[in-house]
Amino acid sequence: MHPREECKGIQGMPADMMSTKAFSLVSAVERELLMGDKERVNIECVECCGRNLYVGTSDCFVYHFLLEENTLPAGTATFTATKQLHRHLGFKKPVNELRAASALNRLLVLCDNCITLVNMMSLEPVPSGARIKGATAFALNENPVSGDPFCVEVCIISVKRRTIQVFMVYEDRVQIVREVSTPEQPLAVAVDGHFLCLALTTQYIILNYSTGVAQDLFPYCSEEKRPIVKRIGRQEFLLAGPGGLGMFATVAGISQRAPVHWSENVVGAAICFPYVIALDDEFITVHSMLDQQQKQTLPFKEGHILQDFEGRVIVATSKGVYILVPLPLEKQIQDLLASRRVEEALILAKGARRNIPKEKFQVMYRRILQQAGFIQFAQLQFLEAKELFRSGQLDVRELISLYPFLLPTSSSFTRSHPPLHEYADLNQLTQGDQEKMAKCKRFLMSYLNEVRSTEVANGYKEDIDTALLKLYAEADHDSLLDLLVTENFCLLTDSAAWLEKHKKYFALGLLYHSNNQDAAAVQLWVNIVNGEIHDSTRSDLYEYVVDFLTHSLDRELVWQYAGWALQKSEEVGVQVFTKRPLNEQQKSSFNPDDVITCLKKYPKALVKYLEHLVVDRSLQKEEYHTRLALLYLDEVLRQGPSTGGRGAEVTETQAKLRQLLQKSDLYRVHFLMDRIQGAGLPMESAILHGKLEEHEEALRILVHELRDFSAAEDYCLWRSEGRAPPYRQRLFHTLLAIYLGPGPSAPELTVAAVDLLNHHATEFDAAQVLQLLPGTWSVQLLCPFLTGAMRDSVHTRRTAQVAVGLAKSENLIYKYDKMKLKGSSVRLSDKKLCQMCQNPFCEPVFVRYPNGGLVHTHCAASRQTNPSSPSPGTRT
Repeated sequence: MHPREECKGIQGMPADMMSTKAFSLVSAVERELLMGDKERVNIECVECCGRNLYVGTSDCFVYHFLLEENTLPAGTATFTATKQLHRHLGFKKPVNELRAASALNRLLVLCDNCITLVNMMSLEPVPSGARIKGATAFALNENPVSGDPFCVEVCIISVKRRTIQVFMVYEDRVQIVREVSTPEQPLAVAVDGHFLCLALTTQYIILNYSTGVAQDLFPYCSEEKRPIVKRIGRQEFLLAGPGGLGMFATVAGISQRAPVHWSENVVGAAICFPYVIALDDEFITVHSMLDQQQKQTLPFKEGHILQDFEGRVIVATSKGVYILVPLPLEKQIQDLLASRRVEEALILAKGARRNIPKEKFQVMYRRILQQAGFIQFAQLQFLEAKELFRSGQLDVRELISLYPFLLPTSSSFTRSHPPLHEYADLNQLTQGDQEKMAKCKRFLMSYLNEVRSTEVANGYKEDIDTALLKLYAEADHDSLLDLLVTENFCLLTDSAAWLEKHKKYFALGLLYHSNNQDAAAVQLWVNIVNGEIHDSTRSDLYEYVVDFLTHSLDRELVWQYAGWALQKSEEVGVQVFTKRPLNEQQKSSFNPDDVITCLKKYPKALVKYLEHLVVDRSLQKEEYHTRLALLYLDEVLRQGPSTGGRGAEVTETQAKLRQLLQKSDLYRVHFLMDRIQGAGLPMESAILHGKLEEHEEALRILVHELRDFSAAEDYCLWRSEGRAPPYRQRLFHTLLAIYLGPGPSAPELTVAAVDLLNHHATEFDAAQVLQLLPGTWSVQLLCPFLTGAMRDSVHTRRTAQVAVGLAKSENLIYKYDKMKLKGSSVRLSDKKLCQMCQNPFCEPVFVRYPNGGLVHTHCAASRQTNPSSPSPGTRT
């Protein structure tokens, strides 16, 4: 592909869209300064070392110039060459190559197959006359293996066929160190350490001259094109490959970079990172090593030399010398960003890392990332923009400041200078397009929500949260409430005005609460509930306010609004007191007596609160129990009491009253009894009689007034709960006696008595019951009772027998142990001695200890009174 065609760039984009002005071509040495009016004299080679420029000509002259660089305000540079001297080398052949060895102050000159050492300043040959003969081309080893600072390593292509020689060159002498044969005739060479990169007749190879190991790279035809072998870095070379490719190769024989496309006619190549520069007969082309794309084309006819010297690129025709001056990378990157070529700018910026000090690069690169982020943002490429903003550690206020009025008025933020973008605000960026503006706002919401809890927000939390609140409020976004009910740093003044502007009064209350202004928050919510201001955010706002007051630790605030809450709904409002956290109740923050006084005007609330004290908190205070019972009683009387007979419907309040009367032992029984008298509440009256231990009267009411026999049985169970069995038996006998009592015998009482006996046989003394029963009752009628009684009697007798048997068994065991102890015989003679006094026994009376020791009875008795005496063992 021809360079002019290559300029079409990536994916068919026009050349002007992809071009980059990376270099400008500046004249360094004019023709007249070199050769005057000599028409036939041509430039053959050049060398540059620092400010020293050397030119070798076809008439065997070497010229020495000093270069002066002048930097222009635009960032480019011009050069002025001052001729120092020139010298003829004494041959009639052209100067083929020049190489400076600044460490030795020597210039190596190849002319007529001989490398001569001359002084860099005077151009005089060294006095020793040291030279290297028989060289057709040579290269210096820029990665020497010797480590000697006072010599250079030179690799030559020898006039001997297929031979490479390696020399050590000193100030005034040369020394051959290696001679290596090659498979074919070498035509060009570059060297790095022990490795030679050679262009042979038909291929390129890597040759380790220390070991002799060769590695083939790829073929090429030397008859069709001039080979190029260029060392570009440690163990890496650039080669002119087939098909117009610039190929990269390492000493291992592999390529770590993609090739660049240049023309088939390339005659020279150089590296000026991150660019590869190629020269053909018409153009200088510039390719990026980072993305392999052609970036710039400079027309340049008749060029035949292209070399780089420590970052300075020199090109020459046969008549003049020119310098390719690179534009500063930052200028190139800014030009790319200005053209919206974000990806190329970032690639170039990354590539600049190796040429810029770390701290300076990090600052520069972060700024470039931020600029690139704003370019992507302006194109609504939000995902890309977000990643660039994050990577570039953007001060998020730069982004917020694009949105009018989002930054708090108190913010001290000023935009970066020079600016990161060209937009005054979002209106200019979107050109008033409301849809684009909405997309940008949605992006900012998302981005701020992500970064608010990261390090990016450090120091800017107020600005971020305030901006986020404003965006949420404006968009009527659900996350507004989530922001305000969690820890946030929204600035009160700005945020309150904004929420009021957008009629977000409930959210405004949350804002006040998060700023410890609960009184203002509750007053605002109360106004909403009362209809004084409109905000439909929460349909259950009244319940929310009650719950808020319930959990509030501000006593004055709770007392201030408790009356309002109770007026709205007694049942809900009382929760301010009944649902307070238990730990606060334990601290007695709200005295029950004070609350009861407050609730006197609210009877339903008072009942709920007393239920809370008595049932939930189980407070053992007679006043609360009695008062609750009275309130229940008043409500029952107001509703019209149910008689409570079988099948009668009992109201909820009456059921609560009965349960309280049964469960509680703290209310004033006599006081309630007086209130119930004549009120038509027999069940309640029976319960109260039971509390007074007036069981016969209680059971009489249940049996004769209410005719509720199951209730009578339940009464017996209730009152005997936790008491001794005789107490329960007495209750059941009382009930049976009432069933069988004097007076006209009703059939239903007889049935109730039979059922009682049959269902609770174990609760009766069968002998007593049989004496009470009428003689007319059949055995079959009482069969379950009699069976149960017999079974219970037998069970009791057998249980007693088992107990007696166990006792006898235990007693037998003890007797056995005792007999066992007494069973062993003891021999006593006058030869036996008392273990305590050591005297013999005079009579057959003794005390024996468990260990078998025998003592006199009087000795044993004296030991009991004298604990210090020796102890032969525990007495048996």
